[in-house]
Amino acid sequence: MREALMAQARGECSTPMPMHLETANGGEVHMKASYRRGGKYFALKMASTFQGKGNGMMMLASAETGEPVAYFADEGHLTDVRTAAVSAMVARELGRLDTSIGILGTGIQARLTARFHRHVLPLEKIVLWGRDAEKAARCAEEIGATVVKTPADLAASTRLIVTCTASRAPLLFAQDLQPGTHISAVGADSVGKQELDPEILRQADLLLVDSRAQSEKLGELQHARELRTVEIGEFCVQPRPVGSSVADMTGLGVEDLYIAEMVFKGQEPE
Repeated sequence: MREALMAQARGECSTPMPMHLETANGGEVHMKASYRRGGKYFALKMASTFQGKGNGMMMLASAETGEPVAYFADEGHLTDVRTAAVSAMVARELGRLDTSIGILGTGIQARLTARFHRHVLPLEKIVLWGRDAEKAARCAEEIGATVVKTPADLAASTRLIVTCTASRAPLLFAQDLQPGTHISAVGADSVGKQELDPEILRQADLLLVDSRAQSEKLGELQHARELRTVEIGEFCVQPRPVGSSVADMTGLGVEDLYIAEMVFKGQEPE
């Protein structure tokens, strides 16, 4: 994911804005694509959520002929994995040494977030919040977390937070945060979604985005425009510790391209 975002920041990739569909029964469908100059393949991805359940597929096609070469009926798994990998990578690039993490959300992304951050940080404690107490308890048992009653309680107990919900109103506010807090916000990926009070973005010492254009249209920046941002791929070239920070992640087609290529190459004969 680090290499994918750096290639995107260098302008090496053709990654159009995502397409979104909403179906009559409340289903939400995202479609993304990307091609890297000089690469053998381009990728097409569809990810959907229907009645709280995720699904999806990816396809690799030849960049020379357009012929499909691989179809991944992954039910959204690769999207979930690459999303969690990016938030963990950002924590590593920021030089975070946190022993605790707070996660807003109780779905598969919360579970993968805990798993991937354990690979890059000396985690001793995970704090979890979710709207549904039963789901929160079940998720907490699986990942070894402590459930708190409110997002503010979570922010009071840790300085590293990942938000992975489908919220359409702020869950965290600037006054909730401790100095030096980093937030990776991965839930806002379409028009109208929002997890953070815009004042959090305004007060951050560093505001990272996977794509400026996508964040302004689909991410947290749609609620707080005209702020100075740094793309994650740019930051990876010269990472540095900072005070407070936010990473607004909308999910890029280039991430889907890289993970699909990785899986496909792992299946190719030597």
